[in-house]
Amino acid sequence: MAKRGGYGGGMMPGNMNNLMKQAQKMQRQMEEKQKELEEKIWEATSGGGAVKVRVSGQKEIVGIEIAPEVVDPDDVEMLQDLIMTAANEALRTMEAESAEMMNEIAGGIGGLGGFGGLF
Repeated sequence: MAKRGGYGGGMMPGNMNNLMKQAQKMQRQMEEKQKELEEKIWEATSGGGAVKVRVSGQKEIVGIEIAPEVVDPDDVEMLQDLIMTAANEALRTMEAESAEMMNEIAGGIGGLGGFGGLF
């Protein structure tokens, strides 16, 4: 007859300490990467470089450059489209790189064991 109750084996106390240390290390790495990302600037252009937009990791536009030749008072819509296109591309690039950096850190947690693939 099988014995019931008690600690059925799984994760030993020493493994739990290692897990906690690894989790703390990962948290520190994520905080460092987050700070790095917040300070980084991404740039994108549209109209063959006629409009350049820079965004921060805090999702703020920090700069816009517009070539004088695309400023046409009779075609304001084109200029608006160029600005919007460059801004959206800069934000997409920032989001993709941020996600990739965080996934690299989180990917390391898969080897911690004991959770049956939860991580």
